[in-house]
Order: sequence, then C-alpha cells, then structure tokens
Amino acid sequence: MADNPSDNVFELISSSYYDLTAAEKKIADFITANPEIVRDAGISDLADACGTADATISRFSRKLGYKGFNSMRIAIAQAISGKSDDAELLSGKIQMDDSFEDVCRKIRAADIGVINQTVDLIRPEVYFAAADLLEKAGKVLCMGQGGSVLIAMEAAHLFSTVSGKFNYIMDGHMQAIAASNMEKDDVILYFSYSGSVRDMMETLPLAKQRGAKVILVTRFPNSPGAKMADVVMQCGSSESPFQLGSVPARISQLCMLDVLFSEYCRRDYDNCRGSRERIAAALSEKHL
Repeated sequence: MADNPSDNVFELISSSYYDLTAAEKKIADFITANPEIVRDAGISDLADACGTADATISRFSRKLGYKGFNSMRIAIAQAISGKSDDAELLSGKIQMDDSFEDVCRKIRAADIGVINQTVDLIRPEVYFAAADLLEKAGKVLCMGQGGSVLIAMEAAHLFSTVSGKFNYIMDGHMQAIAASNMEKDDVILYFSYSGSVRDMMETLPLAKQRGAKVILVTRFPNSPGAKMADVVMQCGSSESPFQLGSVPARISQLCMLDVLFSEYCRRDYDNCRGSRERIAAALSEKHL
C-alpha cells in the first residue's frame, strides 16, 4: 500500500494515528514535527530521539505499509521534496522576525495547502453516502465541540437555506437530550477534528441506540468517534492532533461542508433553488 508513490507518508501517519501504540505515537509526533531530521537520520538516531528501540521503529514503518525504516525514510524525503517553500509555511511556523508581508504569505500558503489536502482526500462514494443519509433524513442535528462548534453552526445555517429539517444543537446536555429522542430516519452531522471528544462519545451511543445514523467529519478516520459513525468524512490539515482550533483545520472542514452541500443540492436542484430564492427575497427586507 504505502510503497505506492501516490501515498503520502504524512497522510498515512495521520490516518493511522489512533491505531498506534503509545510508543508509536511518540514516533509519529516526532516525524510530523521534524521531517527533515528524520530524512537524514539512521534508525538508531530516530529511536534515541523518540526514546524507543530500533525494533519499534521497524514495526512502526511496517504498520504504515512500508517494507522497513529505509523505505519510510525515502517516502519522507519524497514528501518533503514535493513541497514548495510556501507549503512548508504553516501558520505555526511564523517567526518573530518575519515581515508582515511574509506573515500574510505564510498564512495564505497554509490555507491553500489545507484545501488541497482536503480535496486530495475526497472520496466521491463517501460524499454520496453522506448525501443519501441527509436526503432521506427526517431531521438532521448538527453538532460539535470546541472549535468545531462554529462549523456545526455554519452547517445548520447553510443547509437551512434549502431545507427546514436541519438544526444546530450546541450544549452537551442538550445534545444528549436530543440524541435520546431521535428516530430511525434521523441523522447526526457531527464535526470533530480529533474524533476523540468526551461529549461526542457520550452523545453518539444515545443516537445509535435509537437507530439514528451518524455522519462524522474528522481528520482521523480511525479515531474512537469514527468507529461509531455510519459515514466518516476525512478533512485535511497538516497539524498534530494536539493543536487546538486552528484556522486551517476549520477551513478544511468548511471546504468539505461546501462540497457536501453542493452534492445535496444537486439531487433536488429545482426545490433547493426555489428555497434559496424565497429566502433571498425575505432577507432583502432586512437590508437598508
């Protein structure tokens, strides 16, 4: 799998993160944060840096699908060489001595990069499955926690322009109450970058017990939340799972939301267009 040159080693690490042991997560975190060091390191150097054994590095490489450490190291080198200077300039790498113009350029690169990552991760069959669930749903509850709350609110707002069955539930207690009263044809559209949030893990089982369906938007398709979802939509962002609420992470989710909304509207274009025209007319009275 991984020895296919089309596979990006950093995407493989991210996708596999929640299947890794504690020692393997230390290796994954180190590689993600220090790819240039790993590119030039030997297996023992990496083991020392991560506080693990050489054998653990080898197992980690094979778990990702590589033949061994050298094969993975080559993939890291290829991934690094395939990046432009701008693609390296994530917002977290802004330096104190950067000019204002450099800061703007780095942020632009990060935002464009995360959209490209997200588009590369799009699997049409996943979006079709999600749109199927939304189309057939009696009601759709949009939920999230932390920074993802904002994306859940935007999802409810966007879909409400074409259908009255989309609603946003913010508070964790209210999410639990709403999930407990769901029906078999209802759907939860949950946004969680990490896919590992306590409130989510308490809410989703309540919905599943009622026979409702779950669509999860997350960075990590093997996360605990993903294991409970009927459809998992993976967003893209080159940050570790411990960076909280970054703008690129939200942009990746918004990009996915836009694609999903477009697919939903394509299925009933005339009615969706009519609804948006009526709403536009009604809102025009709100402007001076």
